Amino acid sequence: MAPRADDQSPAPSAGGRPRPRVLVHIGEPKTGTTFLQQVMWSNRAELAAQGVVLPGYHPQDHFRASQDLRGIEKRADDPAGSWTGEWEILAHQARQAPRAAVISHELFSAVDEEQAAWAVRSLEPAEVHVAVTVRDMASLLPAEWQETIKHRNDRGWEDWLADVIDRESVDPDRRQWWFWRVHDTLAILDLWGRHVPADRIHVIMTPPQGSGNSLLWERFAALLGVDPGGVDLSRARANTSLGLPEIEFLRRLNQALPAEIPDWFYMWTVKEGVAHRALAARPREGRLVLPADRETWAKEQAETLVSGLASSDYDVIGDLDELRPRPSRGPGAAGPADQLPDPILDAAVDAAAALVVNQYRKEYPEAGPHPKRAGQARPGGVGLASRVEAAIASSPRLKRTVRDLSSRYPAVRRLRILTWQAMERTRARRHS
Repeated sequence: MAPRADDQSPAPSAGGRPRPRVLVHIGEPKTGTTFLQQVMWSNRAELAAQGVVLPGYHPQDHFRASQDLRGIEKRADDPAGSWTGEWEILAHQARQAPRAAVISHELFSAVDEEQAAWAVRSLEPAEVHVAVTVRDMASLLPAEWQETIKHRNDRGWEDWLADVIDRESVDPDRRQWWFWRVHDTLAILDLWGRHVPADRIHVIMTPPQGSGNSLLWERFAALLGVDPGGVDLSRARANTSLGLPEIEFLRRLNQALPAEIPDWFYMWTVKEGVAHRALAARPREGRLVLPADRETWAKEQAETLVSGLASSDYDVIGDLDELRPRPSRGPGAAGPADQLPDPILDAAVDAAAALVVNQYRKEYPEAGPHPKRAGQARPGGVGLASRVEAAIASSPRLKRTVRDLSSRYPAVRRLRILTWQAMERTRARRHS
């Protein structure tokens, strides 16, 4: 699937059927993954016309498949329904691709060796490729801490940083810790490299801050063998950082929330409803930067990674120098815990207003369009398969029923695969 290959057509399998290429984009988190996923999903039909398909019906299907593959236990009270069998469905759909398929979620970087081996075996006889997006450590750490706050962490910036650097990074088994499980790049590459040839492992440099998102997409599109200008980048939402008052408000909210609130409820109510909608829309104040006394460590980590990639046989896309931290541009703003009360209060007011609006729309859905459904319909969405997809997408209860039945009955899983195939054929025809 690499752009240097002259022939982008599928190689035949032993039975004569074209063998598709399946690109498994495994992250890492906070390296532009959300942006790339948004580009692909919002331009799904355009990619299908170029022979690249996305298994599943929604980006959440790739998240659910990652949880299934990793054996993560599902809470019985989670209304989203079971994810048992979701990887099997996604893998089967990917194997049916006419030319290429993309499976993309950053949590695939957290698999262990046995899970990686199973992922590759279940995608065969397709030609399996693995893509990893990586970023310089100095900008990664602030982004990751803020992301942990959006996942209910209440640790302060300096305390969290001390754990990651001083305690976890020196652990011989540091992948037992979450940050290093998804960001120990050389270890992750070595793990997948035991099951995928090195020339099919593609390491993409995430361009430095200020470079814009188009360069990252151009690098990824070249890997897919598609025209980067054939999609509309304005449809994508980048997973931008929050301002310092907003992130400090969230941290304090996390401290106040009781343990009885389940994580699935937190993710939909706080992360999606408050952080991604209300707080992300506010003007960003302040930028979190790595403390000056941590810069030497970040540079050492960069040199280790650059040296390891330079001496490997992996397909490196971009300039390895982009992994070296850029010089700090003057002193950073006051830290999150040092924010003044008024900006934090303003963030809290906007968050409270968003919660009221969300509750109203939940109690009285007939009063107006649900924010997740507004603008969901796309031109040309006709035909039985499209109507089935729209009906399921608009009904959480129906989605849960389908998933629960799918987890118990292979026949339902096969039906989901056949429906997906019919929809992909329709998309490709409409845009060919």
